[in-house]
Amino acid sequence: MGLGPGDPSLMTVRAVEVIAEADVIAYHSARHGRSIARSIAAKHLRADHIEEALIYPVTTESTDHPGGYRGALDEFYETAAARLAAHLDAGRTVAVISEGDPLFYGSYQHMHKRLAHRYPTEVIPGVTSISAAAARLGKPLAEADEVLTILPGTLPEEELTARLTSTDTAVVMKLGRTFPTVRRAMERAGRLPEAHYVERATMSGERTERLADIDAETVPYFSVSVVPSRIADLPPAGTTAAGTATAAGTTTGAATTTAPDSATTTAAATAEATPTPTADEPSGTAAVAPSPREAEPSPHPGEVVVVGTGPAGPLWLTPESRGALAAAEDLVGYTTYLDRVPLRPGQRRHASDNKVESERAELALDLARRGRRVAVVSGGDPGIFAMATAVLEVACQSPYRAIPVRVLPGVTAANAAAARAGAPLGHDYAVISLSDRLKPWEVIAERLHAAAGADLVLALYNPGSRSRTWQVGKTRELLLEHRAPDTPVILARDIGGPEESVRTVRLADLDPTQVDMRTLLIVGSSQTQAVRREDGTEVVWTPRRYPEG
Repeated sequence: MGLGPGDPSLMTVRAVEVIAEADVIAYHSARHGRSIARSIAAKHLRADHIEEALIYPVTTESTDHPGGYRGALDEFYETAAARLAAHLDAGRTVAVISEGDPLFYGSYQHMHKRLAHRYPTEVIPGVTSISAAAARLGKPLAEADEVLTILPGTLPEEELTARLTSTDTAVVMKLGRTFPTVRRAMERAGRLPEAHYVERATMSGERTERLADIDAETVPYFSVSVVPSRIADLPPAGTTAAGTATAAGTTTGAATTTAPDSATTTAAATAEATPTPTADEPSGTAAVAPSPREAEPSPHPGEVVVVGTGPAGPLWLTPESRGALAAAEDLVGYTTYLDRVPLRPGQRRHASDNKVESERAELALDLARRGRRVAVVSGGDPGIFAMATAVLEVACQSPYRAIPVRVLPGVTAANAAAARAGAPLGHDYAVISLSDRLKPWEVIAERLHAAAGADLVLALYNPGSRSRTWQVGKTRELLLEHRAPDTPVILARDIGGPEESVRTVRLADLDPTQVDMRTLLIVGSSQTQAVRREDGTEVVWTPRRYPEG
């Protein structure tokens, strides 16, 4: 049974009843023999109770057991279970008491796995240290759609960092000797300013402080770190929260976003009803006006993080990108890509269509200049035909040169499409955009000739749209000057989306009418193979080795 976090008054009524009914009280302890569970239940124990102290042979120290640390513990659990089984076989009722909840990082669970299938068993839940810590801090653990992640501090630092980066809220348990690692992970994940420290919640010696202020030498095992809910407290009565996100993914006031200094940013609602593209940041129409620059910059500048969402939804997000999106106060981006990001209370969304990269970048930098944490949301990888270039180009101009800018990688469309098809990019390859919106077709044709002449696999972005219908046909003609007609061509459409399709055709059979902005083309080299396997699936791969001569 679980006895709660430490204060005996937090024991459940059922736990007290079972202790009273039990013949045997069992509890775990380290070799010093002091059991926290026993101390919690002490006033409910009777002189006629049989006590079974299950003393660990090893906790954090080394052991000479032939099976090592794990072997020593397994042997201990087997022996302890046998001791309890002897009481059960004699007809006695055994109560195994543990602090917190018995099935939440509890020692009891090792007895449960060995005995519950052999004897009638009742598990009595208890208040966890996590609940106690949140209560003592007076801060919600998670609200609305926030995700709470519970982590043992014994994880490697890299794993802790990744998990802390990608979650909304977190609790890290089992501190003690792991505290320096946990603190570094919090700092690397950007969560240290939010993190709190709770020691011995509800027990004598309780302590709560900011994690950043804690001396590692003073941290016991029974302490946790809490990164609480990011959702802001409700405003005082009679006030209205500005910039509240609506269910449509925009900010209150239709296409108007109220900036921190009450300046107004207006996005023109002239987006075409075009298909969702698969290129990392394709072309389109519409306009967005940046916030006026007359406002004074903040003495504490914010930051712009350019985030790649991958080719589709949340499954393609990296932990780092997920964390940056959760931490942002403002999201700036093309409407289609913003729609991939979950709504979070308090975040402001500045949506526009996809032909205004410079204006979008300037808006993001203006917001950061006023002290806001801004995420520019880009499809695919932000550095490949996407928003990173636009942001950095503006960031290198006055008055934005002092604004911190980070670029976080994402899964680019070429890699996603290649993975679905097999491994067509297994050797040298070139990535080329067929859009002539930002460069003349003559330059594109010259690069296609050069790459095809070098026998590189080609990943072709932005192959066609409603206003560009001839480039694919011209590309096919050009490539046939260098490649055999049966060269494999992969048509990957809407990868990761609801209309995903991957087909392989011969280069000579490539039909331009089957290609749109949601399609990415991968054209094989002379060495690329398309093979149908026994299960009927076709895989395309390019050998790592290239023939000599």
